[in-house]
Amino acid sequence: MNYELKTNEPMSLHTTFRTGGNADKFYKVYNIQGLKEVLNICRSEEQKPLIIGNGSNLLVSDSGVKEPVIDIRNGFDHIIVEGDTITAGAGAVLSKVASTALENSLEGFEFAHGIPGTVGGAVYMNAGAYGGEIKDVAVSVEVYVNDEVKTIPAEDMDFSYRHSRAMLEDMIILGITIKLKKGDKAEIKARMDDFSERRRSKQPLEYPSAGSTFKRPEGYFAGKLIMDSGLSGASVGGAMVSPKHCGFIINYDNATSSDIYNLIKKVQEEVKLKYEVSLETEVKLIGEF
Repeated sequence: MNYELKTNEPMSLHTTFRTGGNADKFYKVYNIQGLKEVLNICRSEEQKPLIIGNGSNLLVSDSGVKEPVIDIRNGFDHIIVEGDTITAGAGAVLSKVASTALENSLEGFEFAHGIPGTVGGAVYMNAGAYGGEIKDVAVSVEVYVNDEVKTIPAEDMDFSYRHSRAMLEDMIILGITIKLKKGDKAEIKARMDDFSERRRSKQPLEYPSAGSTFKRPEGYFAGKLIMDSGLSGASVGGAMVSPKHCGFIINYDNATSSDIYNLIKKVQEEVKLKYEVSLETEVKLIGEF
């Protein structure tokens, strides 16, 4: 079987916010042939699909998703180590890639260990944390574009802060090859443990969220702007600005996507009013709000 189709699939099962209405059509693809077949179906129905991995950066409307959703986690989750390089599929979880690097005494990917997404999403938005970004380690990216599988050198991906050319072009991320350095396993583990402890102590990991809700505005920190605007603990319905880290909006009490969206708008308005700074969402909005 190359792919599987589910209808009226709850997107709350496929996003880390744990919110969102149903997808009319939800495809799980298991290989490149399955992806091609599903894309051909979408083309014949004149619909542009939504490609997802872990759903860790998505806010899906309560009214659901009308376009077909394609989940690539199961078909593209390989992790292959060759010397100091790792090739990982778009569906591979970042923490598992980081653990694989650790097992092979390879350093440079520790920053990604706690990012709750998959390789595809991380490449798409040039994810980063603790001073590291995907662009720092990427050698090449495998994509599906114009009905072909192509390998694009990292320098041609136009990586910048939370951006890649994939955001502007009709390409699907299939995987990445990263180059790391041989290091001391104990030191690598110590760095990963340090990052993990910092996350646990400073981020509201006990609640569903999409990580940092807003991009970092130039010259500022979003969390501090929000805190200084008096919005720590502010809530709409079951959504709250985390008192633990104001850069996070959390689903603390059975929030709807509308609750989260309305709180996002409230935060943006208050920060703009007080500091004349426009906060741009890092979270991608899907559907009608």
